[in-house]
Amino acid sequence: MLCFPKAKINLGLQILRKRTDGYHDIETVMVPVPLHDALEVTQIATRTEIRMYGTDQIIPTESNLVFKAWKILAERHEIKPVVFHLIKRIPSGAGLGGGSSDAAAALVLLNNFFRLELSCELLTSYAAELGSDCALFVDPKPSLAEGRGEKLNPLDLNLSGYHIVIVQPRFLSDGSLGISTAQAYQKVQPCPDRVPLRKIIQRPMGEWNVNLKNDFESVIAAEFPEIAHCVKSLYNSGAVYAAMSGSGSACFGLFKTKNPVLMFSNRDFFIYSGKM
Repeated sequence: MLCFPKAKINLGLQILRKRTDGYHDIETVMVPVPLHDALEVTQIATRTEIRMYGTDQIIPTESNLVFKAWKILAERHEIKPVVFHLIKRIPSGAGLGGGSSDAAAALVLLNNFFRLELSCELLTSYAAELGSDCALFVDPKPSLAEGRGEKLNPLDLNLSGYHIVIVQPRFLSDGSLGISTAQAYQKVQPCPDRVPLRKIIQRPMGEWNVNLKNDFESVIAAEFPEIAHCVKSLYNSGAVYAAMSGSGSACFGLFKTKNPVLMFSNRDFFIYSGKM
C-alpha cells in the first residue's frame, strides 16, 4: 500500500504561555499543501524496517516517528512487523511537518493494511501521542490548532486558486541544515493577550502581512538573516502573503499568478512551487 503524506504551512503562530508539562500553549492555523513525501508499506517481515530514499539524513529506526507509529499499533493491536519505504521530498528542520505527516500517514496506512478498522478519532489520538502537530495529518484539512497543537478545529478556509512557493536555505549561516523546534521555543517570550487567529484569518489576505504573525519569525530572523531575506524576496516576487512556517527554516509565499519570477538559486535553496 502506498500513500503521499502532505506538508503543511502555518498561517500565524502565537505562543500564549508555557505549560507545567514543559510544552507551550499555542494558537496557529495549519494548512496542508501539495508538497508531499511517499510512504509505502510492503510485506510482513521478521522485524520492522524503514528504508529511506531522497535524503542523506540518518535516523535510527527506533527514533523514526514512522517506527513509533508502528510500535503504538503493534503494542495495542498486535500487528506484525513490516517494511516501510519512505521517499523524502519534504525537507527536514523546515517547519513543514514532514516527520509528523509521515508518522500520521503510517498510522492510516497500517490501519488499512491490516484491516484494523480503527476510527479516525482513535487514530488521531494515537497521532497526538507521537507529536504536537501529528494529529493534523490523519485527516489533513485547514485547521485552527490550539493547546500544544493537538487540539484541532477545522476552518472554512479556501486557498484554492492560489499558487504557493516554498523556499528553504540549504544551509543556514551557522552551517546547520535546519532549526530545532525545541531551541526555537527557548528564544520566544510567550504572550497570552492576543487577537484570536480565528478573527485575523477572516480578514482579506492583503491585510495578513500586518496582522498575521508568526512569533518565531522575528527571533529566528534576528539570528539567521537569510530568513528575513527569503520573506522579503517572496514579497518582491509578488506574493500576496509571505511568512516563515512553524519554527522554520522554510518560508512560503502565496501568489495569485503561476510561476512568479523568483530570486533564488536551486544551488542555495530548496524550492517548491505548486497550486493550492
